Amino acid sequence: MQNWKVLFVKPRTEKKVTEYCALYGIPFYLPLRANTRAVQRRKVTFLLPVFPGYVFAKFPASQRLLLQQTNLLVRILEPIDPRRMLRDLIMVRRALKADPELKPSKPLTQGRLVRIIGGPFMGVEGRVARMAGTMKVVLNIDMIGRAVSVTAETGQVEVL
Repeated sequence: MQNWKVLFVKPRTEKKVTEYCALYGIPFYLPLRANTRAVQRRKVTFLLPVFPGYVFAKFPASQRLLLQQTNLLVRILEPIDPRRMLRDLIMVRRALKADPELKPSKPLTQGRLVRIIGGPFMGVEGRVARMAGTMKVVLNIDMIGRAVSVTAETGQVEVL
């Protein structure tokens, strides 16, 4: 739990930073979403970062210099509550496993905390953004001020 940090990287260098992390044996997490586009009459699927500019990595202070020498980092952010950040990332990972084309949304500071108890997003926790026949549940990553949202039926959600 301890050494997880947020790497704020230069634009469009997220995948390159993960290559360096793999080279140095540093565990990392870069949430990617699928994006399909038509290119020259063909459908091409790209993997784009869900949170552009951010990579999550676990490394001790002794490996900090290795990453800084890549010249791809803008800043290394230390989470105040690493356990909460990891919990939030686990929720995003679960949601991406169910729907690889999730798109980022605006983070919510208010709203009821809920857990989805049925359907493809079962086990995901977040805040309710909209209540109608279907609910929009927002998964916040408070450390970086970003979020993704999923949709669930009203019967598939329980209040925490």
